[in-house]
Amino acid sequence: MTDTATTLDATFIPESEERIDPAWAGVGSLALGVFGLVTAEFLPVSILTPMADLGISTGTAGQAVTATAVVGAVAGLTIAIATRRFDRRLVLWGFTLALIASSLLAAFATNLAMLLAARVVLGIGLGGFWSMMAAIALRLVPMSLVPRAMSIVFTGVSVATVCAAPIGAYIGDLWGWRAAFLMAAAVGAVTLIVQMATIPRLPPQSAPSMKLLFDLMRMPSIRIGIITVLLFVSGHFAGFTYVRPFLENVPEFGIEAISLILLAYGTGGFFGNLAGGLIIERSITAAVSLGTLLIAAMAFALVTFGSFDVVSAVAVTLWGFAFGALPVAVQTWMVRAAPDHAESTGGLIVATFQVGIASGAVLGGLFVDSFGPLGAITYCAVATLASGLYVMASRRSIAF
Repeated sequence: MTDTATTLDATFIPESEERIDPAWAGVGSLALGVFGLVTAEFLPVSILTPMADLGISTGTAGQAVTATAVVGAVAGLTIAIATRRFDRRLVLWGFTLALIASSLLAAFATNLAMLLAARVVLGIGLGGFWSMMAAIALRLVPMSLVPRAMSIVFTGVSVATVCAAPIGAYIGDLWGWRAAFLMAAAVGAVTLIVQMATIPRLPPQSAPSMKLLFDLMRMPSIRIGIITVLLFVSGHFAGFTYVRPFLENVPEFGIEAISLILLAYGTGGFFGNLAGGLIIERSITAAVSLGTLLIAAMAFALVTFGSFDVVSAVAVTLWGFAFGALPVAVQTWMVRAAPDHAESTGGLIVATFQVGIASGAVLGGLFVDSFGPLGAITYCAVATLASGLYVMASRRSIAF
């Protein structure tokens, strides 16, 4: 890996590693930004059924997630290249403006075309943010404090995972699904104000290129990571995108119970993030394989015994716990595989995640429209099982 990495053009040059004053407020604003973006991305999951009042099927409504993912994949690969001459602070503000604009457009959508347009705008902001987030964090604090900074940023993901789905479901039931998107726009507005007040000037210092991306993908550890992520993300989001219809139709929970279960899922994800961090210190591949295999086990439990209330509630909670460990694990995987190329590996992991989300939402929509919610959950079980087994079989080819 070292020989390959040294042949690549450098894409990130740290500012001074002797920086005296870490910009912790700026790091906090990154966490707030990722909270807003993740909240907006998965709002349709918690309000999928009410969104069908646009005159579309549940499976079609789920493609609001697909649209964001597809655009996010392209943006993740290209935004850093397209904006390489711009101050990174201005680019970051642009991502937050995309969050606000997309949420407002979705809130006032009157047809599927407007809804999908809103999700396209969100995809640009989401993909761009995720691809550049690690590189920006590296410029806000000294190298020795980067792990702490990344932990703070990923707290935004954990909080969004805990809060977004249950609050979105509750607000959607209380005031309608459009109010949930207005809430996301308000979060974006607050985020923009904080970012404008806390992010210092960040003149461009890197020269990302498409050639570098292809060079990185030739590395065995990167290739294995990409395939692993595609499998488990596709399976996870095929099931999770349609978890509300499953809970409504199989164990037949009401909205209050569904909100509590989604809250339990998010809480499980928060603790899974913490547990995953401890496992990552010992073995990244163990963290990924254990997480994916636990999701597979919970999906199989839902397919087999999902009509029992307790089984469904516990399985969804443990599902959240298992998935909570995976984003940090794969981000760490990619950084360790090519530590000198944070911005480019960030683009690769974003594109891989978004392609996985898109394929999962498409396949999940087909399965749920053809076979009901059990079809999407079954695909989740098979894909995540394949991911876990693939990591275990490929361990000897992974070099960190």
